[in-house]
Amino acid sequence: MLGSILSLVSALFFGLNNAAMRRGVLTGTALQGTSVSVPIGVPLFIVGTLVTGSAGLFWEFTGETYLLLVLAGIIHFTVGRYANMRAIKAMGGNFVRPVQQVSVLLAVVLAIAILDETLTALRVAGIILVIAGPILMMPDRKKFRAKTEKQNARQSGAGIRFTPNFLTGFVFALISAAAFGTTPILLSAALSGFGPWAGISSEVVAYLAATAVVAAIWLRPGVFAEVTSMSRLSFRWFAASGVLIGISQMLRFAALAVAPVSVVTPILQTTTIFQVIFAWFLNRDHEPFGPWVLAGIFVSLLGAFALTLSTEIVIAWLEPSRQVRDILTWTWP
Repeated sequence: MLGSILSLVSALFFGLNNAAMRRGVLTGTALQGTSVSVPIGVPLFIVGTLVTGSAGLFWEFTGETYLLLVLAGIIHFTVGRYANMRAIKAMGGNFVRPVQQVSVLLAVVLAIAILDETLTALRVAGIILVIAGPILMMPDRKKFRAKTEKQNARQSGAGIRFTPNFLTGFVFALISAAAFGTTPILLSAALSGFGPWAGISSEVVAYLAATAVVAAIWLRPGVFAEVTSMSRLSFRWFAASGVLIGISQMLRFAALAVAPVSVVTPILQTTTIFQVIFAWFLNRDHEPFGPWVLAGIFVSLLGAFALTLSTEIVIAWLEPSRQVRDILTWTWP
């Protein structure tokens, strides 16, 4: 029960983080957001290691473990987060989220290819639904563009203007999905045998590596000037985003420490629901809420559930007939 509650609260914070990130990129840039939100994770997870007593694991990690954690941190917190912010800035979080469910699909494919996991009927259904989700959203693109054009026309000179760029948004959403889908495999390989609380310690290493990369990027001509020119409003939203995502990740690790992955992972997919709810309250004028967008979000969410649910759990819930059980228990290879 505790694991389920922690997972749900983690999903809530993830959803709130996405809404805060959206507010930040309305007046700021993805580079500014990455530069603020990534370094904030370092002190948060250092405190987490002290609270959970997992700091001693730093001396137990092998060289290979550190290498994998550094790689995961750079891919997830620099490439993935920057691409995520670029995508959200370009077309809004509600369009981005179904595309990013591809990260769950990629994680499953890599797990089958690298970790010798199997393809099941549920996963096949999940793959179809995850692919169908972004396709379903397409009819609402023109409506959303028309909506933003009307809002821009009504804005005064100081108002926030937003014009969607779907090509940029989809490209960076796919890049972020690739980054987010790859890192679970790296973390799984790095932390095998270290126990559930090792995730807290691993995040310190990953965040430090990502922060080092961000600091190196600041040295490029013009970059530091761009970062330091952000408005106070953007800084506050980016800082809030960094804190929120740090809290949500720590809650996720806490949930995994007291509950099995088969329980935690499906519950975390409710992030999509919380994202839509918070987007409605915080970003209603700058997010799409058309029927096809919501249908795409719902279908992709079902796909993510199917990809992460255990076949055994589904059979226990449904108590299906022998024919349905045979379908559900099919595996490949």
